[in-house]
Amino acid sequence: MKTTAYSLGALLLALLALPAPTSAVADPTPVGARHRHTATEISTFLSSFYGHHGPSAYDRDQRVSQQLKEKQAHAPHSDVLLCAQKEPQDIVVGAVTVAQSAGVGWATVTTHWGADATDTFTAYVRLDSRPIKLDDVICAG
Repeated sequence: MKTTAYSLGALLLALLALPAPTSAVADPTPVGARHRHTATEISTFLSSFYGHHGPSAYDRDQRVSQQLKEKQAHAPHSDVLLCAQKEPQDIVVGAVTVAQSAGVGWATVTTHWGADATDTFTAYVRLDSRPIKLDDVICAG
């Protein structure tokens, strides 16, 4: 077998003769400029999600992160979405805080029980979730 040495010029000419590759259409928007949920969007989502007595079966299935579903699976005797074991009389979503650099927004959620008893927990939403979903819940105390 005879080895043929190619010059750099010949290699470049061969490459230039090839058709130009077609490139995939990329999103021209820089990563940091893509839509991220606002405090208003998160507040609307959480208020809709929790309603007055807790999330619906649909919300629990479709509007919750996989991480939170797994957390619920490991706590079968407690409702991790409400930090409780039963349905509250009312739910109020507080003001939303958004941390752009952390990519998360959160609000304190207050559950109301009989005899003026209340409890609170923090609900978290990833700013880049599509569609918007509840990402985590941290119970107070």
